[in-house]
Amino acid sequence: MPVPRIPRRREPLKDIAGTGQKRVLLASPRGYCAGVDRAVIAVEKALERFGAPVYVRKQIVHNIHVVTELEAKGAIFVEEVDEVPHGAHVVFSAHGVSPAVVNSAADRGLRAIDATCPLVTKVHREAVRFARDDYEILLIGHVGHEEVEGTAGEAPDHVTIVNSPDEADTIEVRDPSKVVWLSQTTLSVDETMETVRRLRARFPELQDPPSDDICYATQNRQVAIKKVAKDADLVIVVGSANSSNSVRLVEVALEYGAKAAYRVDYADEVEQAWLEGVETVGVTSGASVPEVLVQQVLDDLAAAGYRDVEEVRTAEEDLQFSLPKELRTDAAGKRDDRALGGRSRA
Repeated sequence: MPVPRIPRRREPLKDIAGTGQKRVLLASPRGYCAGVDRAVIAVEKALERFGAPVYVRKQIVHNIHVVTELEAKGAIFVEEVDEVPHGAHVVFSAHGVSPAVVNSAADRGLRAIDATCPLVTKVHREAVRFARDDYEILLIGHVGHEEVEGTAGEAPDHVTIVNSPDEADTIEVRDPSKVVWLSQTTLSVDETMETVRRLRARFPELQDPPSDDICYATQNRQVAIKKVAKDADLVIVVGSANSSNSVRLVEVALEYGAKAAYRVDYADEVEQAWLEGVETVGVTSGASVPEVLVQQVLDDLAAAGYRDVEEVRTAEEDLQFSLPKELRTDAAGKRDDRALGGRSRA
């Protein structure tokens, strides 16, 4: 696991005169989605219910702050289940795992808790279904991403990964009449549809998934930052470097008119030079980012004169997912009050 970075102290951001009317456009929705909330609470509940340590395969969600906080509570993050002691509790991350990982955990006698986002599970089931019908599955996603590895692992003999729109021009298939596309849930909507367009130009009978694979939260955060970006001199995206949806938000902001856009894990990474000549700052965060990190950015910007904060809301989110079945009751068998859903989201 990566070594957590401790936020460093730096000189406070300065309020530079002559910049003009300063304001912040705060994108909403932003931050935690239902799947992330469920996964983080699952680790917290497992620690409460079973005691430390509880092992987690990979990062439970792609945010270094969340991982660091859970480590402080007794979670131990590992790369693979063979690092987990026999018989221990292990949580599978929100990104999902392949059947091979599930089987490996069972072989070691591990007590597994599956915190896979239900929207990722849906894509897994689609892969199984289409493989059963002998379709070739073109999985649009990033090679090496945990979610892609898990989905591909459901039907390894039927899946070909398409890493970018350009790769769509070179992919070969066995039978062009039996091809379907699926996608990683956290991609750029625009880039994914461009990949699909180019695939369909080569394979006119390409089938669509039965429902949209890119998750509602990813789409909503991209729609919100598109609206903010056109009026922003600078966009700040709070999120970790290994968070696909956070990285995409930076790209979308630039594509839709922001003059500059940067990703930060913590407020202390915002640089004074970024604010030179900037009147309007757009702020958002990826789907695995707790709101406290966004508030710290807003506090620092306020110190630099950006005290006028306008929320730009493009959708309402009220989706909640039940916790994994092992965590819906307490040790006495009483239903836990957090069995459904969790924290409020922006």
